Amino acid sequence: MASEAKLLTIEFLKWVAARPRSVVEVRQAWSSTCPLNCAWEDAITEDLIEHGAGGRLALTARGCAKLAEAGVAPVISAP
Repeated sequence: MASEAKLLTIEFLKWVAARPRSVVEVRQAWSSTCPLNCAWEDAITEDLIEHGAGGRLALTARGCAKLAEAGVAPVISAP
């Protein structure tokens, strides 16, 4: 069974995959003082997201693979 933190990471990756997000948008939507809500930090540490064109964050190949591993087919929109 996946931990709550890992499930949040998957939700975060799905959210980023829906469309490229700015760092400001990510910080506003995913800020937390709870040490268990570390999806944003985990995604950076695990190389699941990257800075893409225009400073937007997008999934890496590893991030896409993580979603696939979780049984989620990412729907990636054009920027």
